[in-house]
Amino acid sequence: MVDFTKDDFGREIKLKFDHGTTTLGFCYDNGVVLAVDSRATGGKFIGSQSMKKIVEINKFLLGTMAGGAADCVYWDRVLAKQCRMYELRNKERISTAAASKLMANMAYSYKGMGLSMGMMITGWDKRGPSLYYVDSEGNRVKGNAFSVGSGSVYALGVLDSGLRANLTDEEAYELGRRAIYHATFRDSYSGGIIRVYHMKSTGWERISEEDCKDLHYKYENENPK
Repeated sequence: MVDFTKDDFGREIKLKFDHGTTTLGFCYDNGVVLAVDSRATGGKFIGSQSMKKIVEINKFLLGTMAGGAADCVYWDRVLAKQCRMYELRNKERISTAAASKLMANMAYSYKGMGLSMGMMITGWDKRGPSLYYVDSEGNRVKGNAFSVGSGSVYALGVLDSGLRANLTDEEAYELGRRAIYHATFRDSYSGGIIRVYHMKSTGWERISEEDCKDLHYKYENENPK
């Protein structure tokens, strides 16, 4: 296991981030669904309930943020710039694989310097939809389902129980929504607005933005004790 309190030379990292969030993404037959919460915390202090943790890089590329807010926001902006530069130079959109590789290479060049990032990058290109996980250690993994953040263990429990390839769009949206809701219920560092996006062949679409408090009462009324 990686020790995030020390750098590659065993020296203690002086910058220590207290952070928590829940983000998830999964692939199914009709594309990729991303769902995130919106709470930004510093230890026990809630700094914001409206943090936007899905970054719209371009119409066919999305990124999620988990970790240090400043690190994630900055490097997602750098990635968006690099993707736009590629498009201008080559007269075509960058692939999801190449975008994720750019992000992993940039993160790896700062490995051991205290960056705190765990992000997903998803998009639709010539090869179809794909989903990648990239973090501040320079790791890059392609997969069908990921959850990142302090509430990820709770979200994955719901996701694993309901994920299948032939979900309808509405079933997929509700699965993502419920997974994030249950994470916010169990993890005090997650909460606020639950946002759901769908990556399609025509580009991403913003599906819903609902307060987890409203979802709590909605689900409670559906399943009265």
